[in-house]
Amino acid sequence: MAKNYDNLAKTIIQDVGGKDNINSVVHCATRLRFKLKDKKKANDDALKDTDGVVTVVKAGGQYQVVIGNEVADVYDAVLKEVGFPGGGQVPDDDGADDDSSFIDKAVALISGIFTDILAPLSAGGIIKGLVVMCASLGWFSKTSGAYQILYAIGDSIFFFLPVFLGFTAARRFHMNQFIGAAIGATLTYPSMVALASSKTILSTLFKGTAFASEVHTTFFGIPVITMNYSSTVLPVIFTVWFASIIEHWAKKWISTVVQMFLVPVATMIIALPVAFIVIGPVMTWVGDAIGAVMQGIYNLSPIVAGILMGALWQVLVIFGVHWGIVAVTTADLAALGYDPILALSCMVCYAQVGVVLAMIKQTKDKKLKETATGAFFSGLFGVTEPAIYGVTLPRRIPFILSCIGGAISGAVIGAFHSVLYMLPSMGIFAIPAYANPKGGSMTPVIGVVIAGVVAFVSGFILQILFGKKSVDADYNKKQAQKVAEAANEATEVANNPIVAASEDEKLNPSTKLVSPLNGDVKPLSEIKDEVFSSGAMGQGVAIEPSEGVLHAPADGKIALVFPTGHVVGINTTDGAEVLMHIGMDTVNLQGKGFKTLVQKGQEVKAGDPLVEFNIKEIKATGYEVATPVVVTNSKKYESINQVDNGTVEVDQEILSLQGEDEKVKVSGQVQTN
Repeated sequence: MAKNYDNLAKTIIQDVGGKDNINSVVHCATRLRFKLKDKKKANDDALKDTDGVVTVVKAGGQYQVVIGNEVADVYDAVLKEVGFPGGGQVPDDDGADDDSSFIDKAVALISGIFTDILAPLSAGGIIKGLVVMCASLGWFSKTSGAYQILYAIGDSIFFFLPVFLGFTAARRFHMNQFIGAAIGATLTYPSMVALASSKTILSTLFKGTAFASEVHTTFFGIPVITMNYSSTVLPVIFTVWFASIIEHWAKKWISTVVQMFLVPVATMIIALPVAFIVIGPVMTWVGDAIGAVMQGIYNLSPIVAGILMGALWQVLVIFGVHWGIVAVTTADLAALGYDPILALSCMVCYAQVGVVLAMIKQTKDKKLKETATGAFFSGLFGVTEPAIYGVTLPRRIPFILSCIGGAISGAVIGAFHSVLYMLPSMGIFAIPAYANPKGGSMTPVIGVVIAGVVAFVSGFILQILFGKKSVDADYNKKQAQKVAEAANEATEVANNPIVAASEDEKLNPSTKLVSPLNGDVKPLSEIKDEVFSSGAMGQGVAIEPSEGVLHAPADGKIALVFPTGHVVGINTTDGAEVLMHIGMDTVNLQGKGFKTLVQKGQEVKAGDPLVEFNIKEIKATGYEVATPVVVTNSKKYESINQVDNGTVEVDQEILSLQGEDEKVKVSGQVQTN
């Protein structure tokens, strides 16, 4: 049965400031990415505490709500609730906020251009890489029809990348997206691509410099430096930006009657010649320069470069600036035919996965174990946001250890001189991108596999050795808080004249308690709650009920009844303080499934019904019904012994409380912790 995300969607919309505060919302692999009119209206803490939300991140001018693997379903529910058209996009400004820094705006721009085409880019990279690997292994010939067709499927989006980028860049620059695509298509037009390799050379511009370029044709007498713009990034983006200025200008001066026809004409006939004459060559040189710088850094020491890139990659992801590296990688692939920089980071995800697996083994927190398990399986396929934001980063030390493991993986990749020959996918699917399309040794690919294994093992070992204390730090605080809350419960029980104690009073007389439930008795130590299993609340037993009615374990007076019905305290006529807690964490049910039959101060007899509860309903919500029965003033007795094991019935003796009749000195007050 499909899960309903409507309530989660409503909560998210409310806590981001309501529908009217949303400019737009899109989603990636794990996150809802909101553009909010006023980020101050969003309630960060409420969202972080919402079941189904991993955390909240503010980066790249976006308000990002991290969901995890179910993000697409939540996104659909959000769209349904807010009623946005166009796949969640609204026609308002979807760039970075006006008060954002230049870096934030640049990151928002780059991520916006690349995000929409990551899926086909990843698919193309996987297909192309697998085809190259199969050919390298001799499984089929490069001249075969199978190779040519499959390679075309994988390579097409890379060859015609300017067409796709032209379309997405046009959306970011708020111009006609199909004009943007047409600009990309013109830059990759076959005759223009062929002209770049023409043997007819009219002249050479900037001869003797690093920018020396051959001229193969002219535009009304103006020399044109023809270049191959297939697979390039910067030329089309800057051309579309320039074209958006022309389009906006044309709309101001051309009559609305003929704008549909003349605005595209004016835009393209001005922007594209400028692109071929100025923008394209300049941006190509910039791309070449970036590639040279990256190659220079790599050449200094591939291992050192790997350590730095592997260690910092996840930090870059957190702040969203990894998009800059992706853009540089694309430029490198066009200029050099390979990329050595991004290649160093592709196995970092397995260091994160190794740390998370160790945390699953270390944690006692059921919720963390569930979250970490889901994050572990996502991380195996390279999607590490759930692991970063929901598991390691909030605890800091595990995140730092994962960065160290990432540095080790980067060093291994650098040592094998493994480089990317296409834009990679994520995780294991990135491996084919390291296969050289021109053939050659498979050692660099093997090196990447080794790096992934080393990253996983190092992350796991580092967490086991150095990260255990940080895993349940927050959980232990919550447990301590539970102890304090339980102490308050016991204190309320103790605030009764019957149990007021002083150092000179006698121990309570011996007495017995009968079972308040039909069910199976088990040691208190088996309860999955340290407050009770540790004996902090007092000695006693636990009962797994077979029938949903709680009875009085002795004659006495009701000292405590929680409004939710899950806790009842009784002071017996013999002086025992007994606390009965139905299930674990059942306070979260807010009384659902419980019916209280008594009230505070009421006199009861052993066996009288106190609370009715629905076992099936409670278990259906994921909570246990094992019920601790503890004597909170255990220090008032010489010993408390369990009488019966196994199955018990109401009114059957389960605890023998041994006291003394002679006066003894009792240290301290009645134990209430």
